[in-house]
Amino acid sequence: MAVEIREVAPTKKEIKRFVKFGIDHYKGNQFFVPPLVMDDVNTLLPSKNPAFDFCEAQSFMAYRDGKPVGRITAIINNAVNERTGQKSLRFGFVEFIDDDEVVDALFDAAEEWGRKRGMTRIVGPMGFSDMDHEGMLVEGFDQLGTMASIYNYDYYPRQLERRGMTKEVDWIEFLMTVPDAIPDKYQRIAEIVKKKYDLHNVKITSRKHVKEQYGRAIFDLINEAYDGLYGYSPLTPRQIEYYIDMYLGILRLDDISLVVNKDDKLVAVGISIASFSRALQKSKGKIFPFGWWHLLKPLRGKVDIVDLLLVAVKPEYQGKGVNALLFTDLIPRYIKNGYKYAESNVELEGNEAVQKQWEYFERRQHKRRRSYAKEL
Repeated sequence: MAVEIREVAPTKKEIKRFVKFGIDHYKGNQFFVPPLVMDDVNTLLPSKNPAFDFCEAQSFMAYRDGKPVGRITAIINNAVNERTGQKSLRFGFVEFIDDDEVVDALFDAAEEWGRKRGMTRIVGPMGFSDMDHEGMLVEGFDQLGTMASIYNYDYYPRQLERRGMTKEVDWIEFLMTVPDAIPDKYQRIAEIVKKKYDLHNVKITSRKHVKEQYGRAIFDLINEAYDGLYGYSPLTPRQIEYYIDMYLGILRLDDISLVVNKDDKLVAVGISIASFSRALQKSKGKIFPFGWWHLLKPLRGKVDIVDLLLVAVKPEYQGKGVNALLFTDLIPRYIKNGYKYAESNVELEGNEAVQKQWEYFERRQHKRRRSYAKEL
């Protein structure tokens, strides 16, 4: 039968159906890690996500014979388009069976929605902001996914290329072995940098301490450090408050490192989190009725992989070895908590400064992601 495209209404019920298709689509796949259903629902609900203050979006689902066979969200980030002078339509939250007719129907609907609003190019997969998942997996299909990244089947890139989309940028990821001790050279660099710039690590006493004293400063620093990166969407005050509430309440203190100057102003932050990958697979992305039991395990640090969510350094301190202060602080705690491996988040393939921070660790590049683009 022909493919039917339906617009998804901005209601909790319809968006939940949209989100659940993206999980059911990977049933039986050992590498896919489902999102928390409620997180994705809140991201796509205009009443919940403050990114809708400056974004427009429309989700679509594809059906054949009454059964869902694909989905996509078309997004216009007006803030980024104003900064770049472009008229870019983003696509994200995209899933589909390996069927040309389904793929064409989904992208035709998204592209037409964008054209009607004056957009002249399509790019993605990307979300509303950099706090959402971005980049289609093009290498590493046999690697376990993470909570912070996209997993997709290996036919996805082929389908996008069939539609005339080409590479815009790539991100790469590394899997590192947590060393038995702080590398000597890293330790020496940290001591030199600490004295030269009068810096020190913050002794974190509680989550409340982090949220109240450094919460806003962390996200202001992220805005500064990431401002020039590809497609970056600066976080607004409302978004910052949203993410402070969402993330800083669940992070384990042992997995956070903050570096400040003599005036106690934040200079660098390293945020990591025990891997939720296996826990999310077992919970199927649900907290209730029993998913919470599986999700408690990483919250207590009882896993052997730590995900390096982000590292941000104030621009005037970048390239001066400040990262060494973060990791000489974190490595002993990783060892104490039994982490054997650390997985980096996405890094632009040309960002040698970021990749240089891993040079003292045993590592391998195990994944690659891509942003595709096409003129409309």
